[in-house]
Amino acid sequence: MKTKLSADEARRIALAAQAFANPRPTARPDRRHLRRVIAQIGVLQIDSVNVLVRSHYLPLFSRLGAYAPDILDRLWLGPAADRELFEYWGHMASLMPVEMHPLLRWRMVAMAANHKDRDTWVGKLNRSRPGFMQAALDEITERGPLSAREISGAGASRGGWWGWSDGKRAVEALFASGKVATAGRRGFERVYDLTERVIPARVLAMPTPAPEDAHRSLLRIAARALGVGTEKDLCDYFRIRIGAGRPRIKELVEAGELLPVTVEGWKAPAYVARDATSPRKIDARALLSPFDSLVWDRARTERVFDFHYRIEIYTPSPHRKYGYYVLPFLLGDRIVARVDLKSDRAASTLLVRGAHSEPGIRPAAIAEPLTHELNAIAAWLNLEKIKITRRGNLAEHLRSI
Repeated sequence: MKTKLSADEARRIALAAQAFANPRPTARPDRRHLRRVIAQIGVLQIDSVNVLVRSHYLPLFSRLGAYAPDILDRLWLGPAADRELFEYWGHMASLMPVEMHPLLRWRMVAMAANHKDRDTWVGKLNRSRPGFMQAALDEITERGPLSAREISGAGASRGGWWGWSDGKRAVEALFASGKVATAGRRGFERVYDLTERVIPARVLAMPTPAPEDAHRSLLRIAARALGVGTEKDLCDYFRIRIGAGRPRIKELVEAGELLPVTVEGWKAPAYVARDATSPRKIDARALLSPFDSLVWDRARTERVFDFHYRIEIYTPSPHRKYGYYVLPFLLGDRIVARVDLKSDRAASTLLVRGAHSEPGIRPAAIAEPLTHELNAIAAWLNLEKIKITRRGNLAEHLRSI
């Protein structure tokens, strides 16, 4: 691998690392396809927004095409002995291969220690309701899987997205410290059970590495998934503090697993994974979730793709530039457009509420491949129709096809 990379080379390395270098399977994707993609990118971020489809389902469609979502559900929420994925705080709330559970135990220990701080929300709960968290754990132990609202004395939510009830605060603290795990979902509501009844016994029996060893392993996974990245990029993938990650990155460099490089246009030094591939061409076509690991780091996305991206869910409607739930459109090795999408399930319609090409991209040149992808995602979501508004410079071109 060269010690100097052009911006184009770095972009193609990043796309290959994120499983966009290979064509989608010609046959319907199965468990093996999902397993390979998840192993390559390491993590699927979960988000509660369900405007189009739950976010953790979309990255697999972007890379594989029309797979059956229940395959992912079985990998995640099937019988404990057969589970291949678990849910925990990876990047954010995430799905990860169960073999990674030991690598996150340092975080569980840190969370448990942090909960003893009187000034944290858990500390305040323990002061206001002494013994309540232990009572919640005892109840789950006795009764089996429970949602937060099923905990005795859970109380009412206090309004707002983070206005949790005491029951929710208790089970989330238990979840963060690794004492309970996600046993299922009702709608999108977590159902909690004891970790030993959720995580396969063979995984729980794996030794717990020292935090430094776990950080090194997580940075290894991040490097493989990013292909090329700065120190900040590598640490951010699994939310490792720079101060804790920097010595481990240095060790990976000394071991020859990371190679220092400079990238055209990047201000900070970068590192490329030793086994990263550098394709001459990427022939991808995909709509990307706002929480896809390719674009979740907005600063990196701008650096790699020259694509300024902000999700506008939290922006008041009059101030939104592109729309409520906007997906970047990847074509070849460039992000060439952004599309505001919504599933109108009652009308069985995919709503295209806005479509904008990027500066320097001719709308007519990308309308056909974007239409193909819109048709593909509508079929995958079992939506019978596509309705395109007139918003955005791409809209008329899409409407004319």
